Amino acid sequence: MPVDETPHHTSTAALLDGFAAGDPDEVLRIGDLLKDFGPAAFGMLLFIGVLPAFIPVPGVGGAIGGPMVVLVGVQLLLGMRKVWLPRFLARRGPHRSSMIRFRQRMAPWLRRLEKLVRPRMAGFLDNRIALSFTGLLLVLLGILLALPIPFTNYVFGFLLLLFALALLERDGALLLVAWIAGGIAVVVFGFLSGNLVEATSALIARWF
Repeated sequence: MPVDETPHHTSTAALLDGFAAGDPDEVLRIGDLLKDFGPAAFGMLLFIGVLPAFIPVPGVGGAIGGPMVVLVGVQLLLGMRKVWLPRFLARRGPHRSSMIRFRQRMAPWLRRLEKLVRPRMAGFLDNRIALSFTGLLLVLLGILLALPIPFTNYVFGFLLLLFALALLERDGALLLVAWIAGGIAVVVFGFLSGNLVEATSALIARWF
């Protein structure tokens, strides 16, 4: 029986509603959440990886979310068609109660944004070069998110949500906007400040 490779388009608002429905104490395992999403699983994993950026505790969001964003970016950069997860990560995930709090905080903003977001320029999302460039930006933004740069978690969190929404909603136009905003962030917070160049080798050594 052939495998269905049709990209899975998912409303982010519906995604949040599904996450929030059920036992608040249940752990939503990442591997289970990704298994039915096909190519759109990259957007799904990025969406999950961005959530810790909105934890109002300095250092925690970046330390958790940064490596997950880098993981997505590396796989897109290498042209992988399916998400790969290490087993220890696939068995872990956020508690549903955390998703409920995130939904209460972010859903009104996401619903406003979704009025502008729609499937368009879908072929652009499947272009090998475009996806590799997206992966490169995600690697750089993930590293910046992991760095202890004051007052930037929400900035990088919102930027990365643009990438996640573009991948989930199949919106190539939004991906272009995310490229521009992400590129500016990399230049301003990374190269101009010297943070990115100085910290990249140290972070790679620590993670791997």
